[in-house]
Amino acid sequence: MEKIDNNFPDPGGSIPTGYSPVTGQHSEFSSFARRIRNKYKSYPWSPLLKKESIKFIKELVGFLFPHLSEKKYSATKEILSKLESLKLKLVNLMELLGDENPGNIPEIAELFVRQLPKIYNKLWKDAKGIYQGDPAAKSMNEVIIAYPGFLAIAIYRIAHELTILNLPIIPRIFTEYAHTRTGIDIHPGAKIGSPFVIDHGTGVVIGESTVIGNNVKMYQGVTLGALTVNKSQAQTKRHPTIEDDVVIYSQAVILGGNTVIGRKCIIGGNTWITRSIPSNTVVYNTTEIRMRNSDSNNETQ
Repeated sequence: MEKIDNNFPDPGGSIPTGYSPVTGQHSEFSSFARRIRNKYKSYPWSPLLKKESIKFIKELVGFLFPHLSEKKYSATKEILSKLESLKLKLVNLMELLGDENPGNIPEIAELFVRQLPKIYNKLWKDAKGIYQGDPAAKSMNEVIIAYPGFLAIAIYRIAHELTILNLPIIPRIFTEYAHTRTGIDIHPGAKIGSPFVIDHGTGVVIGESTVIGNNVKMYQGVTLGALTVNKSQAQTKRHPTIEDDVVIYSQAVILGGNTVIGRKCIIGGNTWITRSIPSNTVVYNTTEIRMRNSDSNNETQ
């Protein structure tokens, strides 16, 4: 049985005999407290920023797709009213950036809402691409309500439009929420065509300066990353370009800003690529098979 320490102070009760609170007892704790206080004082954003950002992205995705909504909208007037409400909520969200807000908040909110029909159309193309490419999918409704790849792409596309509008940190919170929910990490700065298909998806990483064309499909564990991690390269293209109609199988790693995977390539699983691949190329690992000797533990080729 677990031993209970009855001497540990109950925050709501009296302090036990012999218990010495840290407050004022040791100079290092006072120094520690001052350091925390200074971080709070210098922190530029509202403490509510992350919570409200996640709340907003959940509400927006739910509004766009009844599969993910907690409310049913049945009238056009009601939907238009909801769009106006979401625009105002985005304004309020941006105000939580404090002194780091972009300044033209109403304009950004208006421009973003005007992009929603374009985002919506791309997402239905993505859902159709996922459905058509997966024999296990019974319907597009199943794809939207249940597939982590679709949710990650949906949140990415919303975050990307806000990144284009130079909104700081909020797009990143959106995609990291998607990362937490799905295991798929897409930087909002990446440029991705449509349709875009992620099958299964766990462990997919798509870096900030990645460029992906139309009709690209990838499986779980794919990394589109940088060759080196150096802060001096922050403003350079560090991640690969994937052209149209490419399929990338699980655990493939493609690195480097100068690396281009040409149209209609097939990249096999567990490949490591750091140079460009011409169009219509198949890249794969050779599997070595050895037969075991039945009379011993030794292998024979």
